[in-house]
Amino acid sequence: MSTTLGVPTPDQASYMLRAAATDAGRSYKQELLELLDVQAGHAALDVGCGPGTDLPALAERVGDRGTVIGVDRDQVMLAQARARTAGLRWVEVREGDAHALPVASGTVDRAKIDRVLMHVAEPADVLAELHRATRPGARIGLAEPDWDTLIVDSEDVETSRAFTRYTTAEVVRHATVGRRLARLAERAGFRIEAVIATTPVFRDFQEADHTLGLGRNLRKAIEGGHVDRTRGRDWFAGLSEGPFYASFTLVSVVGSR
Repeated sequence: MSTTLGVPTPDQASYMLRAAATDAGRSYKQELLELLDVQAGHAALDVGCGPGTDLPALAERVGDRGTVIGVDRDQVMLAQARARTAGLRWVEVREGDAHALPVASGTVDRAKIDRVLMHVAEPADVLAELHRATRPGARIGLAEPDWDTLIVDSEDVETSRAFTRYTTAEVVRHATVGRRLARLAERAGFRIEAVIATTPVFRDFQEADHTLGLGRNLRKAIEGGHVDRTRGRDWFAGLSEGPFYASFTLVSVVGSR
């Protein structure tokens, strides 16, 4: 991605695929799938499946005696998910909202929600709906960033802090849902089995610019008067010159019904 502030926002599907392909993305996804313990014959649900990144891995685990259901409400995402799983007849991609899952009650053995709750209207309602869809003994896996922990190294510490404040307050709907994940899941009726905090670290400016939205969100922060224009541009230019460091905390929760 360009180091200027004038670059367009990438399309969401490309963004999600690229984020999942990073070392940090592959690592936590693999760990979450292992902890879910998906077995042959299971009915597995991916809420907010996006372009279907994780559906083939779930399909491999449930086998042709099982079922994988991916749910999303975005037509572009649904089209890509269907194309990605076209040869897997036991994978169903359904249009639907996370607050009203198109899944019968008590029919799901394994379910995951990955970086979706930070965007929905009511995370607690989505988890209550997940509880409805899962059967007794089912296992769930949840993963969400805590954007309030975002760190971007710069000599201009105050602008880095202003950028994080803007991201938390204006960009992400539920920026601190990561730290609340276990509490929300327990209140929804799930027993918490594991809570794991990992810290994805970015040393490459271009990768961080794409994944963390440095340039595009700074542009919005400047336009909204949250960051001084000259100081913000100097901050961004300094980041692109390196050495670079940024990180945040990602929280994964595994629970059972």
